[in-house]
Amino acid sequence: MSKDEVPSLRLIRLEEDMAKYKPATPEINVDTVRSFVTEFLAGNLKQHLLSQPLPEDWDKNAVKVLVASNFDEIAFDKSKHVLVEFYAPWCGHCKQLAPIYDKLGEKFADRDDITIAKIDATVNELEHTKITSFPTLKLYAKDDNRVIDYNGERVLEALSNFVESGGKEGGLPSGAQVSGGIYYYYYLFINKGTLIY
Repeated sequence: MSKDEVPSLRLIRLEEDMAKYKPATPEINVDTVRSFVTEFLAGNLKQHLLSQPLPEDWDKNAVKVLVASNFDEIAFDKSKHVLVEFYAPWCGHCKQLAPIYDKLGEKFADRDDITIAKIDATVNELEHTKITSFPTLKLYAKDDNRVIDYNGERVLEALSNFVESGGKEGGLPSGAQVSGGIYYYYYLFINKGTLIY
């Protein structure tokens, strides 16, 4: 939410996967709030997801730049293995990985069956993928689009082996997953500081 959007209204559902909802209109009054909450309770609202605009040069470099709007088209391309780094610009580990990841992109730049990509997960949200730590590396495998989390060293050779093996080397063991607590609260935020629940 930007400064020029305040005052504003959002509804945030805190469960295993947090979901945010934004009303269709920026106007805040009794009728619009009532309508917004009614639509939410009826299950008629789509999640509000952040997305940067797609840069014109998103595919000009060896490491392709993804945003929410082009993510599915690129990551779920069944003709190639697609490695995606979910990063945060302020993350120290992401900054350390950047030159290695750029070299990885250069290594596979001429391969038609492999794409190396990155997405700023602080300003791009995906309904099907929740990121809880940075950097997170996921391989979207060609043919079946299995999503394989990387669990190896952040060095060029290990990353290369992960991609070339289709996630067999350096991936999390089959069936491994991270679980978190489930919270069932509904919060309605109005005007920066007022909280109704």
